[in-house]
Amino acid sequence: MNFESPGFRPPRPTPRSCQLGPVALVKAIINNPIECWTEEHFREPVVVGGFPFARVVVLCDPAAIRKVLVETPSAYPKNILERRILSARLREGLTGTDGEQWASQRRALAPLFGRKAVLQLAPAMAEAAVELVDRWRHRRSGETLDIKIEMDALALDVLTRSIFHAGLGGDPQAVHAAMVSFFAVAGRIDLFDLLGLPDAVPRMWRMRDVLRTFEQALDGAIAHGRRDRRPADAARDLLDTLLAAKDPETGRGMSDAEVKANVLTFFFAGQESTATALTWAIYLLSQSPGWSARVQAEAERELTSPFDGAADRLPQTRAVIDEAMRLYPPFAGVTRTASRSDELAGRMIARGTMIVISPYVLHRHRMLWDAPDRFDPGRFLDGAPRTVDRYAYLPFGVGPRMCIGAGFALQEATIVLATIMKHFTPALAPDQTVWPLQRFTLRPRDPLMMTMTPRA
Repeated sequence: MNFESPGFRPPRPTPRSCQLGPVALVKAIINNPIECWTEEHFREPVVVGGFPFARVVVLCDPAAIRKVLVETPSAYPKNILERRILSARLREGLTGTDGEQWASQRRALAPLFGRKAVLQLAPAMAEAAVELVDRWRHRRSGETLDIKIEMDALALDVLTRSIFHAGLGGDPQAVHAAMVSFFAVAGRIDLFDLLGLPDAVPRMWRMRDVLRTFEQALDGAIAHGRRDRRPADAARDLLDTLLAAKDPETGRGMSDAEVKANVLTFFFAGQESTATALTWAIYLLSQSPGWSARVQAEAERELTSPFDGAADRLPQTRAVIDEAMRLYPPFAGVTRTASRSDELAGRMIARGTMIVISPYVLHRHRMLWDAPDRFDPGRFLDGAPRTVDRYAYLPFGVGPRMCIGAGFALQEATIVLATIMKHFTPALAPDQTVWPLQRFTLRPRDPLMMTMTPRA
């Protein structure tokens, strides 16, 4: 296959020539963590450095990553930093639990996100995308849109349709505002996180405040679902399935607190990651007319009803999503602690060392990718000159703790992007500054204003 030779290099921080000192490093991590990486991190398989408070190894060797996350995960438990960032924000769900509680939930939830179950949700995803297209068509010609806000609202719509067959209730705008506020408060690493100190009480109060309206509506939906209990094979939505789910090994169902925590996780982690991936994909296509035309042609040819299985018919659209997540990964990274001395990529790693696996660094590593800073979806298509190493590309993690909703997110993003591109050509509004900012996800720092020109 003859792939387009791209020249577009999306914006990113220039790697530093040397590692920052302790004070500057803490400041960079708090403000925008991706601005702390050095040239060495993008060239070497292992870089030994450190926070002022801990010994750190940054790992970019695929074999070593496989060892840590897949082959011997029990020897590398979650680091306290990751536990604080996830567990303190989303307790009791998959992201915030460990041990048998996590294993039981994972076994119970696995059928919800199997291929057959996810395919059944494709029509709801397509319906939400079509409604977005209809709304955009009624806007004034040349009117600009903040694409991140639009994708936030669409991903929220898809999740609401999938989880609550009759809607969540309440004000959708208030739910969206709560999510924006939640990420503003919870998504930023602070000094308490780096020092491993107790949670900052004022911040936790603020998180509870912004979630109160959403949680009250969710409590009502769970209580109604318990009263109108249905078996899994008669479930009308994901909430019914969650309430009926049982660990196949123990027969244990999930408590209301666990159901609630997992719904919150789907909303606040799943919604944000999918919306951010779509935002970057639309921006990247606006800067690459050749790929924009290819995705539009594929959508015209393949995006037809019935929509179940539609994502499988859109390989070029999926490649754009994959490349957007390579350049701007959906999540910040993985941190583990070596529970024993071990050898990784030829280096002896002392017990207690923090292991950092940053998808942003891994996905742009000179050792693993050709022209890593260029936008080139062709690298994910059959016939690409270089095969993508499974452990060099981790948009959803890997191993036992890989994101359980990866299939759901990829199907949604592919169908939505194809639907949008079938009907519109995106263009970046004049005088826009585009810069990635690391929070829970790698999102645009500023509003990403674009015009969406209807296609004939």
